Amino acid sequence: MFLRKITLLREEVTDFNKYPFTVPAIRGMDTLDLDSEVTFFVGENGSGKSTLLEGIAYNCGFNIAGGGRNNMYDVDSSHSALGKYIRLSWLPKINQGFFLRAESFYHFASHLDQLAKEDPSFKYRGYGGRSLHHQSHGESFLSLFLNRFSDRGIYILDEPEAALSPARQLAFMRVIHQLVSTGNSQFIIATHSPILLGYPNAKIFSFDSNVIENVKYEDTEHYLLTKGFLNRKERYLEELLLNDED
Repeated sequence: MFLRKITLLREEVTDFNKYPFTVPAIRGMDTLDLDSEVTFFVGENGSGKSTLLEGIAYNCGFNIAGGGRNNMYDVDSSHSALGKYIRLSWLPKINQGFFLRAESFYHFASHLDQLAKEDPSFKYRGYGGRSLHHQSHGESFLSLFLNRFSDRGIYILDEPEAALSPARQLAFMRVIHQLVSTGNSQFIIATHSPILLGYPNAKIFSFDSNVIENVKYEDTEHYLLTKGFLNRKERYLEELLLNDED
């Protein structure tokens, strides 16, 4: 592990009535202790997960549009509203890693294509040897995970399951396991996937209340809803669809 704590610098905030502090979980944040190689952020859309991930990536020096420290390109609205208000505590500090934003991955793939045009020797090294645009969405994500992620780095991922089938989510879990088993990789992941959340010994932070809380896997809404639906599909559908007709 490298990143040990994330602290909100409350004394630096001049107005808690402006974004991102209008988000309850961010406004109530103090210090998050990271004591697992794999940490998950969960919560409804708009609960602050991505906002905090962007702030972490900003302080790591990664491109907020997606990428590492050396990926220099711009995407509209790619900035961190929280970055200057948080402090990261490291032991030791590292510079290697990657920030994945599922929503802007297309732009990152286009950035690599531009690098390949400008430098014939680039040849998509670290990305499977071919354009990510020439692969399916899921293939390109998995190619990134398998080739760009090394055994030393911090990987900050915003909804990596967006392009992954259930089978490929399991394959991605294996990638995580292989990397963290070396003792030189750390993952912080915002996700809605009950499959990924099942990664053993991971720490899960929920953003669904006025404070960010550590929760057990079995207590997450993702697990409870998925389990309930799979065990009582007919009842769930009846209540959902028939009540809607009423």
